[in-house]
Amino acid sequence: MPELIDGCVKPARGPIAPVGQSVAPAGGATPSQEVTHVLARVGKEAIDFEASAYVEGVGFQPVKLSDYRGKWIVLCFYPGDFTFV
Repeated sequence: MPELIDGCVKPARGPIAPVGQSVAPAGGATPSQEVTHVLARVGKEAIDFEASAYVEGVGFQPVKLSDYRGKWIVLCFYPGDFTFV
């Protein structure tokens, strides 16, 4: 089994907006500078996103929320408490 290196990883994509929900910022920005504005709503489906996750025995890998559609999951957003320092 190869040795895993737990170091810096390539950033994940972040929010993944459905087609047609990208909004261009004010100020005459070009299409390549579009920003996606998403807002979580209580009682509504969670917004799909991609993030880096540590998987034991595999290392860091990108995961998407949509990969777990129909399953119960717990999301923990507390980066300062789970560092490798």
